[in-house]
Amino acid sequence: MSINNRAADISELLKQQAALMRVGDKLPSVRALSKTHGASPVTITEAISTLSRLGVVRAEPGRGTFVAGRGQSENSSHPDYLSPGQDNQEQKFVAGRSLPAEPDYAWQSSTLGRSRVDAGRAGRLDSHSTAGHVQLSWGYLAPELQPFDELRTLGVRCARSHRAWTMAPPMGLPDLRRVFAGQLSAEPEDMLIMPGGQQSLVFAMRTLADPGSTLITESPSYPGAAIAAQSAGLNLAAVQADANGIIPEKLAEALERTHAKLIYLQPCYANPTGAILSPERRVEVLALAKRYGAFIIEDDWARNLSLDGNAPPPLFTQDPDGHVVSIATLTKPAAPGLRVGAIAARGPAGERLRTARIADDMCVPPLTQEIALGLLTSSAWPRHVTRLRAGLLERRDAMVEAVHTSMTGAKVPNVPTGGIHLWVKLPEGANSTTLTTAAHQAGVLIGDGKQYYVDEPPASFVRLSFSAASIPQIRAGVQRVAALL
Repeated sequence: MSINNRAADISELLKQQAALMRVGDKLPSVRALSKTHGASPVTITEAISTLSRLGVVRAEPGRGTFVAGRGQSENSSHPDYLSPGQDNQEQKFVAGRSLPAEPDYAWQSSTLGRSRVDAGRAGRLDSHSTAGHVQLSWGYLAPELQPFDELRTLGVRCARSHRAWTMAPPMGLPDLRRVFAGQLSAEPEDMLIMPGGQQSLVFAMRTLADPGSTLITESPSYPGAAIAAQSAGLNLAAVQADANGIIPEKLAEALERTHAKLIYLQPCYANPTGAILSPERRVEVLALAKRYGAFIIEDDWARNLSLDGNAPPPLFTQDPDGHVVSIATLTKPAAPGLRVGAIAARGPAGERLRTARIADDMCVPPLTQEIALGLLTSSAWPRHVTRLRAGLLERRDAMVEAVHTSMTGAKVPNVPTGGIHLWVKLPEGANSTTLTTAAHQAGVLIGDGKQYYVDEPPASFVRLSFSAASIPQIRAGVQRVAALL
């Protein structure tokens, strides 16, 4: 049930409650109503705002929410009632004790208006994990897969340098821009150092498109891209993708229909399916971008996470005319706390991105940049990538085997040759949301497949991630989920 539907249900219940009360009676606080109805404060305030617009209640900042209707004279005898002329800081007296007025934030819902970001998509269950959960949903590396020793050594060394504590250029350290540019056959001037991949997505979408315009995304796709688009005030249009990436014919139809100027793609090891955009489709997609004058945001998050064979070249390298804006990140292949990424963009779009960057913050912390530069230019980096590949490959194979042997009726449409996720189609009749909730209660975190679609999913899927858990944990977690099926 969506928040809006839930708020409507609670609004009706509160309306019935208010009908049994006297004018001027005070409703319970938002906090109390939240506990009573098992809903978030945001949902409660939305319900109260609906009743306020209908004239059923009135919300008075700093004092609470009251049943609306007749004048003050009929309410002034109520011990909990404070007339509008009284000081908002005045205390009320209950059973001989003075209690401070409890804050009431109902007024904020009307003032704020509708939220851009889908709270359900943003607040996935994997954000509520505990040490006892088996983590099969976390999109980052387990501690033993991170180059911790190298990062610790680099951190100590870089922290001793004065460069780590002075201002860095807003576009990033020149040497670090040069390293990222080398991976794309780009000019260092085309690069912009960013605090991680997610911030890069929000920033690029907000800068390259006007609020109210449309972003086309392949489907299924990374939920973080959807909320980044929502944060930028963009509308979403989904285009079907398969094992070979986004379908060009469907993309052409969407471009014609929506007049979108922004396309979000993961050409390399797409999250959640692991799909790779085929060579033929790469040519077709670039031709469509040229025909319709559109930008492609290439989310190249998994470039260093190949498992079988080599990753395809970045789409950016096949585009001479500046249609592709590419995003790279160190957070995925190194460590969650190493929030360093880069945006590559040519032409006026690159200039606009670099100019707008100063409005967000003056620079990515120099210490973080120095550590990233030290890691990428050291002999430890290729050694780490080699170890990482072996560790992830072993985990992927263990997860595929566990799904095949334990989850009767479930299928893996595509065994990924890179990345950190396994896209699992559930047996006919299974409900991904029900399973995800039950798994969470049983101590296993998995990704609800519905979160990866903008529209209704064609079938029930779950995303299982193999990067954050050990092999024994993967096997035990999959078996526990299988038992719930």
